[in-house]
Amino acid sequence: MDAHLSEDERMSGNRRNGKMQKQVQTSMGEVTVSTPRDRNSTFEPQFIKKRETILAEGVADRIIGLYALGNSTREISDWMEENLGNRVSAETISAITDRVLPEIKAWRSRSLDSVYPIVWMDAIHYKVMDERGCAVTRAIYNVLALDSEGHKDLLGMYISKNEGANFWLNVLTDLQTRGVCDILIACVDGLKGFPDAIQSVFPDTIVQLCIVHQVRNSIKYVGSKHQKEFMRDLKHVYGAVNKESAETGLFNLEEKWGEKYPIVIKSWQDNWERLTEYFQFTSDIRRMIYTTNTVEGYHRQVRKVTKNKGVFPNDTALEKLVYLAYRNIRKKWTMPIANWAAIAQQLAIKFGDRFKLL
Repeated sequence: MDAHLSEDERMSGNRRNGKMQKQVQTSMGEVTVSTPRDRNSTFEPQFIKKRETILAEGVADRIIGLYALGNSTREISDWMEENLGNRVSAETISAITDRVLPEIKAWRSRSLDSVYPIVWMDAIHYKVMDERGCAVTRAIYNVLALDSEGHKDLLGMYISKNEGANFWLNVLTDLQTRGVCDILIACVDGLKGFPDAIQSVFPDTIVQLCIVHQVRNSIKYVGSKHQKEFMRDLKHVYGAVNKESAETGLFNLEEKWGEKYPIVIKSWQDNWERLTEYFQFTSDIRRMIYTTNTVEGYHRQVRKVTKNKGVFPNDTALEKLVYLAYRNIRKKWTMPIANWAAIAQQLAIKFGDRFKLL
């Protein structure tokens, strides 16, 4: 419009004259588009021309595809102009990408399997503008699972103002409402109250605390000059061949470092049972459950898409982009994890009637 209203146009008295809304059909459904007008009605929109009510085949899908890769509305508009010869406004792009919101709603309320062998739970954090125009932190609670056929599946993502065991309880209750009756093994970080929240909803679930989180938290409270030696001794605990050897390693760790770093040692002792659940499983299962690396790996893939977004304008924009990123990531989750046949048999032997292969 600015280019159209040249100096000659303005001299003739032509000016902006508001906007006109119309419904446009796209491959994603119907969207409302606002088109600027001028007083003399000489302005011709380039992307959706006058009296056109159908967007070119595949264009909406392309816009959503570009948005899902983390491109801004300005970058998408520039791409459209360069490659298709038409410029599309940020409002139009937003309207088109909003068509994914009903899909998100349906995905969030879909029915789930009754049993999941392994579930990883963790939160990822972003900055979002609140209603006062201030940047605040939002936590997205993600529940990533392995289903009974060995495929990864994101059971849900939930946005909250902060991370806490109380909200995780709401998440777990939602999973139960949607059909989950049992989780064999849950892998989580050391958030206070988290294991109790899990077992209040799924009392038979084995809760494994993340060893990597525990090690990181421990080393923060060890003096720099002692860290290498302490880590060598600590490895005899979490890297032991069985729980008995790990207990010996912890005893030796306390003997050597207990007076100097009592809080660190006590942390291991207080959480010992939930830190060592993985010792009752074979090496294939141990590798999957002793850390939350699986869900953290998913978070790294999401951040590749969201990394250029400093602050999201609202929760909806955050949810929309993260969901679209997930939708691309899940395309790779078509095959069972490596060695699933053997792992499934091991789980069936361990859990009996709770996990049946046939």
